[in-house]
Amino acid sequence: MKRGSAFLLGLIIGILILPVIGYIYFRFGYAPIATAAPPMPFEKKMARMALRARIAAEAPKNSPMQADPANLTAGAKIYVANCAFCHGLPGQKDIPAAGKGMFPVPPQLFNPDEMVTDDPVGQTYWKVTNGIRMTGMPSFNKSLSPDQMWEVSLLLANADKLPDNVKAQLQPGAKTTIPPTSTK
Repeated sequence: MKRGSAFLLGLIIGILILPVIGYIYFRFGYAPIATAAPPMPFEKKMARMALRARIAAEAPKNSPMQADPANLTAGAKIYVANCAFCHGLPGQKDIPAAGKGMFPVPPQLFNPDEMVTDDPVGQTYWKVTNGIRMTGMPSFNKSLSPDQMWEVSLLLANADKLPDNVKAQLQPGAKTTIPPTSTK
């Protein structure tokens, strides 16, 4: 019985020690919190794993609207007004000032290496709607209508094959008046 008690006590201590170490790590400021600090152990892997699982479970499978010129143009105006500040514009050589100070640095969504054109449009819509915790990516579900979030998601899903008139809306100085919320 004594051997079993020692094993049980060791098991309990072993189970409790990890949360205690984690608490101490955060409580006494050992965790890197500044955006310039390196990521915590397993931070990127755990965050990606959680994000992928959540999106797989919740992202819409189909868009309720088509990627036609009107929707893409509306999406371009929304992007310039709400997204370009962090995610940049086509042909922009440098990361925008706001993006430079973020961790992780926001993807430059018109950079061929960082485009989301291979992602299903519903995944992008989910990110626009819900935001992504601890990345600086805000949720737009209280500031944009569902149609506007779909329009910008369609724009990004088709970023590699936009018509010239839509590309013109994505240039610095383009008129960015956002159309009123539609009730399609």
